[in-house]
Amino acid sequence: MNYKITGNNLQVVTIELNEAEKVYAEAGTMVYMSSNMKMESKMRGGIMKAIGRKFAGETMFMTEYAPENGKGIVAFGGNVPGTIKPLNITPKTSFIAQKDAFLCAHEGVELTMEFQKRLGALFFGGEGFILQKLSGNGTAYIHACGDFIEFNLEPEQTIKVDTGSVVGWDESVTYDIKRVKGIKTMFFGGEGVFLTNLTGPGKVIIQSMSLHNLAHALTPFISTTNNSSGSSGVMGSLFGK
Repeated sequence: MNYKITGNNLQVVTIELNEAEKVYAEAGTMVYMSSNMKMESKMRGGIMKAIGRKFAGETMFMTEYAPENGKGIVAFGGNVPGTIKPLNITPKTSFIAQKDAFLCAHEGVELTMEFQKRLGALFFGGEGFILQKLSGNGTAYIHACGDFIEFNLEPEQTIKVDTGSVVGWDESVTYDIKRVKGIKTMFFGGEGVFLTNLTGPGKVIIQSMSLHNLAHALTPFISTTNNSSGSSGVMGSLFGK
């Protein structure tokens, strides 16, 4: 299985498959594929795992892709401006990701829901109550808003990260949410009341722009108010008067 990642800020990963190979992906992420590529929606892992994905806010069905009569290609893209990264998953290197990070994976990679183990993360974590765990054997692809930044933490080494900026970490990394110290810093520092604490050993991946911050930056330029002429948005506000 070969792959190629194309683009800078709106990346697409194109995967070449042999006839006996398969990949699966989140519904709606396929960009293009060769004419001999067969796709089929399935409840991977059975009904209980499908219900778990639905509970986490994901679709119950995943889409599998496999070529017929020779090699084929299929390409996937994220739903926000950002980048794509391959992860080498082995039986010894499981990876925990925030629930929107997964894009696609080789059929040997298992995607399961990972429940928070700490109360702080449960109630205040920006990634929510459930995360995704990538295990098994093969290549998985994750995507994030903005660019990826990686850290390889030593044992007991801790990094504090804006909660919405965390993409994922090795299973060996411990994770918790800590309140920012100082009343003034909490309410006027602009970084929120809680930060994510990640402690090594292991790899940590963060994103340079969170989806929340991107949406907040675009909000002033988006108007849903209709004027009397029926025009809406920025142009409507300028020319509808």
